[in-house]
Amino acid sequence: MADPSFDVVSKIDRQEADNALNQAAKELSQRFDFRGTNASIAWSGELGITIKADTEERAAAALEVFKEKLIKRSISLKALDADEPKVSGKQYVVTGSLKQGIETDIAKKISKAIRDEGPKGVQAQIQGDQLRVSGKKRDDLQAVIALLKAGDFGVALQFDNYR
Repeated sequence: MADPSFDVVSKIDRQEADNALNQAAKELSQRFDFRGTNASIAWSGELGITIKADTEERAAAALEVFKEKLIKRSISLKALDADEPKVSGKQYVVTGSLKQGIETDIAKKISKAIRDEGPKGVQAQIQGDQLRVSGKKRDDLQAVIALLKAGDFGVALQFDNYR
């Protein structure tokens, strides 16, 4: 039988992100402080978002509304990469995207942290945009999960395929 293992991934639930965006759009259309500011939020591409408003403050406030909705939907804000409001014609525009996958340099940092601070006999292999962690004992894998949850690597980490 193969050694116990699990995968370290960084992914978001697309349906939950869509629900958060729709809730934010509904709140922008109904809230009193957004009336007359032409504030809107919409998808741009696969995981990109575009927020538009007449003033810089309202554009930033619309981004905060979207962040609140993401938190309520259990999506980590580490997955959101948003820029500062920029002038585009008469409106201010905030562009951003939701990130999925673990980049190679971050995967190397995670792998190094597992090697340096993790239990002996645990290996981490980079497989595309995820990491496979395997070891002889399940207790060692639990210790690695606790180590990764305690560390801050700049991405939202999930653990799946625990066998």
